[in-house]
Amino acid sequence: MPMTDEPELPETLATYLRLRGLEPSPYRKKKRRRRADDGENAPFTPGRDPRGLGDVLSTLTKSAGWEPQLAREDLVRTWHDVAGADTAAHTRPVALDAGMLTVQADSTAWAKQLQLMRAHILSEIIRRFPEAGVEAIRFIGPDVPSWKWGTRAVPGRGPRDTYG
Repeated sequence: MPMTDEPELPETLATYLRLRGLEPSPYRKKKRRRRADDGENAPFTPGRDPRGLGDVLSTLTKSAGWEPQLAREDLVRTWHDVAGADTAAHTRPVALDAGMLTVQADSTAWAKQLQLMRAHILSEIIRRFPEAGVEAIRFIGPDVPSWKWGTRAVPGRGPRDTYG
C-alpha cells in the first residue's frame, strides 16, 4: 500500500464509507445494466411451474415429429380394442404403407367378412388415431406356399386349394 499522510481507516469503516458512496473506491466498476425481463424467466409468471413427465414427453414428440410413427405403433398395439376381441383373435395388422393398412386374417372367410366391415373399422381407426394417416384398409388371407416357382414348377394354374 502506498504511503500517505492520511491516517489509515479501519477496514470495516472504509468498507462502510465505500458502500455508502462517500469515498470513491479504487476498484469502482462501471454499473452493469440490468437485462430487461423477457417474461420467461420472471418469477410468478405462467410457464414457471413444474410440468409433469407426460407433458414434457408430449411436447418432445410434437417438436421432434414423432407423432405419426407413435400413432401407428399405438394402432398395432391396441388392435384388439380397435377391431374388437373376436376380430382381433383372427386378424393382425401386417403393414402400413402410404396410408394403406394391410390386415392379415386367419382364413379367406374372415378376410371376406372384414371387407364387408371395412367402413366401420376404418372410421374407428380414424377416430382413435388421426395422426396415423390410415386412409384405406386391405384385408388379405393367410400366408400360403406358392406353387409358382422352384425347380419343379410348371406353367398353369397349379393346385386349387383355398387354404382356409
